Amino acid sequence: MSKTTKRPAVAMPSAEEDKTITAAARSDPDAQPLTPKQLKEMVPLRTLRGRPKSGNKKLLISVRYSPEVVAYFKSTGEGWQSRMNEALREYVEQHRAA
Repeated sequence: MSKTTKRPAVAMPSAEEDKTITAAARSDPDAQPLTPKQLKEMVPLRTLRGRPKSGNKKLLISVRYSPEVVAYFKSTGEGWQSRMNEALREYVEQHRAA
């Protein structure tokens, strides 16, 4: 037995039926067809999912810190990893200038 299913053929409306359908849609104020401009501005949903891309790209690495350092930054609450990154960035700036 085949694992594919037979799908019914799609019956396209005739030109006259299409005009009737379009006229009915335009007469409904709550369901107006999209304009060509609106269609052009639409983007696929998958491009909107997830976190926005950052202009400041970061590298994913694995690193080990002493428990005291991690405990301190975690104790500062949400965003502790960003604060840790900022502290390291400040250190780099101070030592780069020297």
